[in-house]
Amino acid sequence: MNVLETFRTAYGALRAHRMRSTLTVLGILIGIAAVMLTVALGQAARTLVLQQITAMGTNLIMVMPGGEGPQPEPDGDYEGFSYAALSLADVEALADPANAPDVTGVAPTNESFIVASAGDRSHDSTLAGTTPDWLSIRGRSINRGRFFSADEVARGARVAVLGSTTAQQLLEGTDPIGAEITLAGQSFTVIGLLNTAGSALGDDQDNTIVIPRSTMLQQVEPSPPNEVGLLYLQTRDQESLSAAYQQIEQTLMTRHGNTPDSKDFSIFTQQSLIDTANSTTAILTGTLGGIAAISLLVGGIGVMNIMLVSVTERIREIGLRKALGATPAAIRNQFLVEASMLGLLGGVLGLLLGMGAAWLIGAITDFPVVPSVGATALALGVSLLIGVAAGVYPAARAARLAPIDALRTE
Repeated sequence: MNVLETFRTAYGALRAHRMRSTLTVLGILIGIAAVMLTVALGQAARTLVLQQITAMGTNLIMVMPGGEGPQPEPDGDYEGFSYAALSLADVEALADPANAPDVTGVAPTNESFIVASAGDRSHDSTLAGTTPDWLSIRGRSINRGRFFSADEVARGARVAVLGSTTAQQLLEGTDPIGAEITLAGQSFTVIGLLNTAGSALGDDQDNTIVIPRSTMLQQVEPSPPNEVGLLYLQTRDQESLSAAYQQIEQTLMTRHGNTPDSKDFSIFTQQSLIDTANSTTAILTGTLGGIAAISLLVGGIGVMNIMLVSVTERIREIGLRKALGATPAAIRNQFLVEASMLGLLGGVLGLLLGMGAAWLIGAITDFPVVPSVGATALALGVSLLIGVAAGVYPAARAARLAPIDALRTE
């Protein structure tokens, strides 16, 4: 029996039992679609998180008060964190090339939540009091108007730059530039509108109001002028992140009298956030993929079960073919081809279902789910492998049947 005849015979046997073949294919189909969609969702989530982290700034390092290990007596009661751990003297030390040569910019920032109002509208927004370097360090840009200047920071000017979400909520339908908004009872003039940045780690970066740091500490939320709540630092390039991290850590440890096991500050880099995001999405994708793979295993068992039933039903046919000269190899190949066709058909239909589901999710949620070429090829290979593996035992059993015993079977 040649190859073409083998395929023709296998196709005829599957077609003769359409319902049984369809249900068998369905098990493979669901398993392949589930695994493929899970991998695509995991890759899409990873891409989205990386885009959000990158949107936070370029070559960004963040330093916050509070660290691991025993803490010094805190100025404020907040789970052992010291609000006064960072100061303007720290900013000057980190801006000095002698201490941190790979740091190219430092933006001392104090952040809080505030209810802003304009006319009869009010909106909860993030308030950031900072310096002009914040714009470039955070990788932001101005859509309209301008950012405040160093002179406006020095004299505590009541000027504000709005994110697009805040501007939409407070000043919908009006020109934001030159508009007046109220923060903590103080009137501020809007001088600029930031370009849209989207969300970063669940935080809407466009729901923000940026004002001079001196204005915030003196007029909006009175605090000691030396107090810094958060430092944004920029390095020369991506390759300088590690060196800059060590320089920042060593400088602050020396200034604060810390040891490696007891620091009153924490440092976060974009790379550390990216590594954490990659690890989290990999674990999530692997877990969900493993659960989906169970359905593939069930589908493979279904193929084996159907092929064993097929061998049992066709024992007399097998005996007759052997009596007419069919070799054990020809019998074995026929059943292997039948199982492979079931697996491959389930794989192709599963791919179509997976791609359709990915497109539907993207259309409904704007979540970019795009199945990868590698995942597609792997899914097809796995479906074919399942078919072959599930057909090996039934095919070998059919090939071992003795012609006389098969013909005697009722």
